[in-house]
Amino acid sequence: MDTGALSDLRIIEMGQLLAGPFCGQLLGDMGAEIIKIEPPGTGDPMREWGREKSGGRSLWWPVVARNKKSVTINLRHEAGQQLVRELITQADIVIENFRPGTMERWGLGFDTLRKLNPGLVMTRVTGFGQTGPYAAQPGYGAIGEAMGGLRHVVGDADRPPARTGISIGDTMAAIFACFGTLSAVHARARTGRGQIVDAAIYESVLGIMESLIPEYAIAGHIRERTGAILPNVAPSNVYPTRDGFMVLIAANQDSVFARLAEAMQQPALAVDKRYDTHQARGQHQSELDDHIAQWTSLHDATSLEALLIEHAIPTGRILRAPEMMSDPHFAAREAIVRIPHAQFGEIPMQGVFPKLSDTPGKVRWAGPELGEHTDAVLNQLLQRTADEIAALRNQGTI
Repeated sequence: MDTGALSDLRIIEMGQLLAGPFCGQLLGDMGAEIIKIEPPGTGDPMREWGREKSGGRSLWWPVVARNKKSVTINLRHEAGQQLVRELITQADIVIENFRPGTMERWGLGFDTLRKLNPGLVMTRVTGFGQTGPYAAQPGYGAIGEAMGGLRHVVGDADRPPARTGISIGDTMAAIFACFGTLSAVHARARTGRGQIVDAAIYESVLGIMESLIPEYAIAGHIRERTGAILPNVAPSNVYPTRDGFMVLIAANQDSVFARLAEAMQQPALAVDKRYDTHQARGQHQSELDDHIAQWTSLHDATSLEALLIEHAIPTGRILRAPEMMSDPHFAAREAIVRIPHAQFGEIPMQGVFPKLSDTPGKVRWAGPELGEHTDAVLNQLLQRTADEIAALRNQGTI
């Protein structure tokens, strides 16, 4: 029996690629039943995405589609639209990330659906939101990152804006959509009414941009790219080691910097007028970083980390997948789990976060085969017989 915190919720996930499906992944991780609607024959393009594949199969799909039931329905068929309407009458939440107006053209707009299910929460994830002059424009995650302010501040000052290395715009939109969805479910417990959750990618990026707006509006400051450092906060940077690793050291508080000076066996640094206060270290950031880098370069990463930990200095190695999979802390907290998979035998992936003490989430299965659950869902929820399901399949509806 599933005991996840959201195991009493049924969610119909529509749409494709990343922002909407990652929202569904987060909710499914916490126990919600996720019925993912995919087009027959092709499925979600995420089945083909990812830089690396094994035997032509995406290694991203088993992660983003984990804990989901795959049901194929052709949303361009009137019969398919009717099937979805029937499923939604028995659901708590619908997640969709089509361009605004698409669901309405299919007879699946919120005004229609709420008549069938007054408590329905409809989570809509788009590039620019459901309203405003840009609403109808296509808006991928990268566009949201650019317009939300993130791309301008990522990278080195002497180079064009950089990408963060993951699809952070889509990811942030999914997290905000998940937060909005659960807020709407909480409100429904009081009012009995559902509502629309309107999550825009560019706004989700803007939402994490700290004090970027008032810095300009009040102080006239426009944030720029600063590479690995946090301007005027030192030392807080990535430093090299003798054996070729990179270690991040964050010792910008006065007391922590004094401990770093002790670890370096250079206690005079802590009382040097160039470095004895937070402001002074910020003013001499570059030369202080160079000085620390010369010291770290004399040590192997393991011995350096041990020395820093001994002196209670916040530190962490820059880890790649190989180091993560052999790290004892990752193992102790089950940060990486291994899930059975029909083609791969098992597949390692990140676990469920955050960890709940009484109703923990769980990866129950990896991303399913296309249409793996179609017959079971239509039979159990809609009481379609085997003959009726076969007829729907023959006419291309499922």
